[in-house]
Amino acid sequence: MGADAASSLFNPNKNISGMSRSRRRTEVAVIGAGPAGLAAGIQLRRYGINPLVLDRDGGGGLLRNANLVENYPGFPGGIPGPELVRLFLQQAHQAGVEIIQAEVTNLDWGGGEFCIETPASQVLSPRVVIASGTTPRKLSDLGIPVNLSRRIFYEVYAMAGIVGAVIAIVGAGDAAFDYALNLARRNRVILLNRGENVRCLPLLFERASTCPEITYRRSFTVLGLETAPNGSMVVRCLGPGGEERIEVDYLVGALGREPQMNFLSADLLPKAQELEKMGKLYWVGDVRNGLCRQTSIAVGDGVRAAMQIYMCQEQVV
Repeated sequence: MGADAASSLFNPNKNISGMSRSRRRTEVAVIGAGPAGLAAGIQLRRYGINPLVLDRDGGGGLLRNANLVENYPGFPGGIPGPELVRLFLQQAHQAGVEIIQAEVTNLDWGGGEFCIETPASQVLSPRVVIASGTTPRKLSDLGIPVNLSRRIFYEVYAMAGIVGAVIAIVGAGDAAFDYALNLARRNRVILLNRGENVRCLPLLFERASTCPEITYRRSFTVLGLETAPNGSMVVRCLGPGGEERIEVDYLVGALGREPQMNFLSADLLPKAQELEKMGKLYWVGDVRNGLCRQTSIAVGDGVRAAMQIYMCQEQVV
């Protein structure tokens, strides 16, 4: 692609609403400020490289949902996820990492550099680290009534202010049981497992089983949602004894997660592998780690990517 073509591709100076957009360049753009993105940013700053980290929610990733992180070295008694997020962000700020809260809506490559689009800005960079994490699978087959949609959650950090409610959680993996333990501190929780077996760590199941505020129901398939006369949510389920109606205030979906990649342009995807070989594009953390979604692995990914970027720049020099 020639310079003129690249210029036309990367020159939308107006956003959809017609407002003017800011435009800037950075040495390295990091998409996502979870453990992987923050670790990459901190390590890059140690090398004297100035990254720009973009994150829709301001940072933390899935750690914001974690009831207790017990396998991250340095915290023998474990540490609540939000507290670990606070420490990560504090260290990043102290290192001089620039983090801006902005949702990346498009990532493309042309003319020898990447173009990152947000609703209000355009960022150009020769290298990009994708640390965008995952997105939750939705309860898409229930025909959710519009008036109940605001009572359905997939990330429990958004429910921090809820107290004294009855909350149903659909799922049987680590996330479902961890969410239950988190929410049961100030609410009553009903765990609905559509199967017979759980897929969580035995330790989590044991803790949930001994928590008086958590009720576990196996072989319960959610059929649909309705609004009760008093305004509450009714979860229609098919259980071992037939159909049941469970009245709750909120519903949480913990049905697994998928890589967050919807911002990648169709033109970029065929070039991704070649850009990786060129040392231009890096994938770190949960967006590429499948079932190995662990904070320590994500941090290691971020540090490794930063080291590889530094070595590539040294070779060019």
